[in-house]
Amino acid sequence: MKSQETGWLGNMLGWGQRRQQQVSEILYGNAVEMARAPSFFADHGVADTVDGRFDALALVVALIMRRLKDCGEAGQDLSQQLFDTMFADMDLSLREMGAGDIGVAKRVRVMAEGFMGRLDAYASALDSRDRVALGAALQRNLLRGDGKAGDPLIDFVLGLEARIADIDAELLLKGRLG
Repeated sequence: MKSQETGWLGNMLGWGQRRQQQVSEILYGNAVEMARAPSFFADHGVADTVDGRFDALALVVALIMRRLKDCGEAGQDLSQQLFDTMFADMDLSLREMGAGDIGVAKRVRVMAEGFMGRLDAYASALDSRDRVALGAALQRNLLRGDGKAGDPLIDFVLGLEARIADIDAELLLKGRLG
């Protein structure tokens, strides 16, 4: 994985100012890198669009937040900070795309509500180890009803979940995904 102190992340939320990054920003940057995996788009039918990229990121962040809940109070705090960082970045991205102030707040609220619904659907399916429910949630959210979430996609997501679950808590609490 690339150094998270360079590139777009170095300026994320800092509006071009150099400053020390918070752990949640480092973790978010690593989540973005994971969500940009070409296999999401080339192998599993996720649309390579703004919406598709948001859906891939929402899945990865949901998996990370699910893992953080097992890291005690520090993990729960970081989970909230990760959520806040993600939606601060969504706000900034929408503004950079030219959305007006009133429109941005409404869009970010809708995106956050959609994210929470995805988080609940994915967590419920994963907690019960229900492949059918996971496939339905992936088809509805990640694929936006365009295509079927078959075994290869379900296995891919279960592999991501396992990879994130195996991250040492100390590393995760420092913002590292491996």
